[in-house]
Amino acid sequence: MTKRLEDFNKYVAIAGFRNVKIKDVNSFLERVRMEAREAHVQFFDAKLIASQQHLYFAALNALKAFEKKLNISNSLAIEVLLYASAQRQIRKAVDMLGIKPDSSQVAVLVIAETKRGADVALEVVSKLISGERDDHVLELTDEKFEGVKKLFGVSDLEVEAKLRKEGLKMEALVDLVIEHVALLVTQS
Repeated sequence: MTKRLEDFNKYVAIAGFRNVKIKDVNSFLERVRMEAREAHVQFFDAKLIASQQHLYFAALNALKAFEKKLNISNSLAIEVLLYASAQRQIRKAVDMLGIKPDSSQVAVLVIAETKRGADVALEVVSKLISGERDDHVLELTDEKFEGVKKLFGVSDLEVEAKLRKEGLKMEALVDLVIEHVALLVTQS
């Protein structure tokens, strides 16, 4: 999915990969940075990503933080990771959602000035990552539900209240994760 972010005059692309094997995460990240210079690229362990919406709203919030000069990090990619994890500390965010050598399902988010820049960066990632493109790894599943709920500190009571209002379990948790992500800017 590549979308234009009208308010920021940027493009965001989000993709998922399965059966990924990255032995040396730092070397992999450095290689991606070198080959996708015209874009901000961030990777996530997809096992704890609630949906494409989760990452999309993290990107929007990170861009808003930069626009209002409320950013925590000097790097837009790191700021997206902070928002996606609803954390203010980079180390905690990396521990929670960053890729590790045993991450077999990986999500990638790209922010670029042009659609071509976003698409090229995604092509670079597809070429360098060992694994198959599969955006289904971004979806919230029954297997991911409890882990995502725990990671974001979403209580059963919150889910039940949202369910009474809206009626769909998966959508309720996605909405709650997005709310927790949005609250990061209010924390000091």
